Amino acid sequence: MEYGSLHATKKAMQDLEVTFLGTGTSHGIPVIGCDCRVCASEDLRDKRLRTCALLKTTEAILQIDTPPDFRTQCLRENLQRLDAVIYTHSHTDHILGFDDLRRFCEIENKEMPIYASPGTLTDLKRIFGYAFGDLLYKNYIRPQAHVIDGPFQVAGLDVFPVQLPHGRMMTTGLVFSKNGRKLIAYFTDCQSVPPEAIEAAQHAEVLVIDALRHSAHTTHLSLNGAIAVAGEIAAK
Repeated sequence: MEYGSLHATKKAMQDLEVTFLGTGTSHGIPVIGCDCRVCASEDLRDKRLRTCALLKTTEAILQIDTPPDFRTQCLRENLQRLDAVIYTHSHTDHILGFDDLRRFCEIENKEMPIYASPGTLTDLKRIFGYAFGDLLYKNYIRPQAHVIDGPFQVAGLDVFPVQLPHGRMMTTGLVFSKNGRKLIAYFTDCQSVPPEAIEAAQHAEVLVIDALRHSAHTTHLSLNGAIAVAGEIAAK
């Protein structure tokens, strides 16, 4: 499998299909101006776009984050419809593809539901003020903002948000369920996973979790740290 490389990886479950559009670092891999063995590698697993995921249910198509590579990812997957977007946090490698959402508003002449924590929504409105202002252009980005302040429903899924420490900010972790089944826990960009988040994700069918490198890092889990958390969550 080509895990999150330039060629997407799909994970099919009953009621849900997840496509990892990218699993790279904030720089992407290879990194500009780097000739280390990873960046110089010909292995497709060492060619990764910035991190985001696409969730498809029978009801809708849901995007998690819109990184700077979002246009390239959409073209690669021939994505022609998008029903809603959830943002995990407002770091640039997770939001700077926001402007490319306008094409999905144009295609179906509709607003785009946007789900994010209060702090992330504040940042989106500051950075992309033209999209949230009083003067909205027909068939441009028409975000329909929804504050994540507790569990919610989207795309036929029940979503339980959890807070994950990520340096000086918090990332919104997401546990997606349907009919009481925890289908997937998506924990990106986190330095640790608090007990309440572990409990929320307990025995999920699939766990997606940050694992930046072998050595410790101030804002991301190490590989061993991610493995330890995965053991506590005990996903199938």
